[in-house]
Amino acid sequence: MYLEHFRLREAPFNLTPDTGFYFESPSHQEALNTLLVALRSGTGFIKVTGEVGTGKTLLCRKLLNSLDENTVTAWLPNPFVNATALRMAFAEELGLEFPRNLGQHRLLKLITDRLLELAAAGRQVVLLIDEAQALPDETLEAIRLLTNLETEKQKLLLVVLFGQPELDARLEQPRIRQLRQRIIFSYRLRPLTASETRAYVQHRLAAAGRPEAGLFAPRALRRLHRAGRGIPRLINILGHKALMSAFGTGGHRVTDRDVRRAIHDTEDAAPTGLFSGWRLTLGAAGVAGAGAGAFLLLGALA
Repeated sequence: MYLEHFRLREAPFNLTPDTGFYFESPSHQEALNTLLVALRSGTGFIKVTGEVGTGKTLLCRKLLNSLDENTVTAWLPNPFVNATALRMAFAEELGLEFPRNLGQHRLLKLITDRLLELAAAGRQVVLLIDEAQALPDETLEAIRLLTNLETEKQKLLLVVLFGQPELDARLEQPRIRQLRQRIIFSYRLRPLTASETRAYVQHRLAAAGRPEAGLFAPRALRRLHRAGRGIPRLINILGHKALMSAFGTGGHRVTDRDVRRAIHDTEDAAPTGLFSGWRLTLGAAGVAGAGAGAFLLLGALA
């Protein structure tokens, strides 16, 4: 709704994990380098954790795009499955065809044979699991047992777990200690600093077709960082709403007031100062339908 107004080619703050908007913050780049080095070393288990919204899924997709043709990847974005369903999903990711009523012993034999075949062809298999904190205990154990598959020279399967900090707490449980001991590399994503937030916003604007700086006023960027706590997803939500606010009032620059309006329309952003007594509530359908009118109302109330 505001693209032409701000000379943008596409929306800069979409929440989908689009690698075209991947921002090489020091933390994310260090995490990616750790993953690539660990996979090249043939480590069995690797773990990346981070708070909600810090960009784990986007990092996972970036990793997928960074691996060469000698790597066979299996990606499981929905891990809340039992051990049987996980083995079946993994087999399907490996391109195996099998009847749905195939016994688990025979299914595991198919998986093992396929892994041996790929290893003989010089190809490495990597299983990437997003939202790993949601894995049931029996499924975690099934994954550990899969990593027992190896030759005298190498592991047949490498596993990367992406999860929220709750994953670390899960792995501290005594009954999961065998898996914990196999995690050789781990990394904890951190939120963006204030300077990184400024660079992040400008990077996304440039990727969306607005390379010149200055669309967000310096004070607006400072408030955006404080309210978003350096969490990319929150920064995206607030940045989008701040652009809507500026567009709704006819402005060509996002001001501190626009960011304040966005803060008070966002549940996970702490209100500060202006408009602290009320909040505009507008669902996704309402935003699409009401467009600038909703934020023109905000401007009038301000």
